[in-house]
Amino acid sequence: MNKYFYGIILMILLIFFLESCWFDKTKPNVVYMPDMYYSEAYEPYSDPDFNYNKKAKKIKIPLFLKEKTSSFLPVKGTVSRSDLFYNLMDIENKGFNYSKNIIKNPLYNKYEEKEITIKKGEKLYQINCSICHGKNGDGQGELVKNEKILGIPNYKDRDLTIGSVYYVITYGKNNMNSYASQLNEIDRWRVSEYVMFLKNK
Repeated sequence: MNKYFYGIILMILLIFFLESCWFDKTKPNVVYMPDMYYSEAYEPYSDPDFNYNKKAKKIKIPLFLKEKTSSFLPVKGTVSRSDLFYNLMDIENKGFNYSKNIIKNPLYNKYEEKEITIKKGEKLYQINCSICHGKNGDGQGELVKNEKILGIPNYKDRDLTIGSVYYVITYGKNNMNSYASQLNEIDRWRVSEYVMFLKNK
């Protein structure tokens, strides 16, 4: 009796095992939730014509991108995030010493008032900078107090301009890395303005 019982169990397990095998993984045997597996949303740089048993909406694709990507060129007339203040973008080529000559924030008269810039800059500073530079810009952030990093200067002891602060935030200097990936151009000017506010406080 035991032999028959174990034989039946073994046969059932073997049937389940063989039933679950499907060697062509691109064509699964059963898809329980096709909407979850094959979303109508397009992934960047994916083939926009791919669909699974769905009537996909036809979208007009430029000739040179056809059947290659779902990412398109920006809408005509849009402004790049990296070119908001094109008159100052030569900072990178002219270097740190040139940036010291910039003493006026380009946000004013174009984007927002000084008080608003300082208020927004303070929030960004507390998130991104105060852990090293301290809440008051005295170089006594939490990492410095715990001796995780050393040599952070007090803003009051440095010859800073808003342009030189912006340059360092954008491109980095000495032990400080660039924060261009964490802060967009407008936010970097806001933080620079708040740093000058702390220096002159």
